[in-house]
Amino acid sequence: NAIAAITAHARFGAFLLDGVTGSGKTEVYLQAIVDCLARGRQALVLVPEIALTPALQSAFAARFPGAAIEVQHSGMPEVERAAGWLNAQHGRADIVLGTRLAAFVPLQRPGIIVIDEEHDSSFKQQEGLRYNARDLAIYRARMTGIPVILVSATPSLESYRQALRDRYR
Repeated sequence: NAIAAITAHARFGAFLLDGVTGSGKTEVYLQAIVDCLARGRQALVLVPEIALTPALQSAFAARFPGAAIEVQHSGMPEVERAAGWLNAQHGRADIVLGTRLAAFVPLQRPGIIVIDEEHDSSFKQQEGLRYNARDLAIYRARMTGIPVILVSATPSLESYRQALRDRYR
């Protein structure tokens, strides 16, 4: 059972969750977030495109009524982004949902990181400070000792190889 394997790991573990569209990948990571919130921890969910955030924000609000959800992406006004950043940093946000920018949001009570569509090249910042938000999130999870779930119908070659080498479950 994928959910049991993920939720049993309160410490670092990288999980590659792949399957065809409609196979239930989202439900698996939503259940892991339920467990995370039940333990009083925060969840960070990264998505590749700004356009995905409104629908996901609505879905998360419906799924997690009463949870404080902060959205972080470069299309937001700076004041709104800063307020969300501070809410996450001070533990007032239960779920942070955002694009690659959100990989830097500080969490007071980190519990899980989810990277949806982990294969997407949009997670790579190509100008200015160059970084890969997927790799940064994996590093953050390792450093804070929390699980990270990489979700994709078509995993990146890097992630697939890590799974074949048993570095990801």
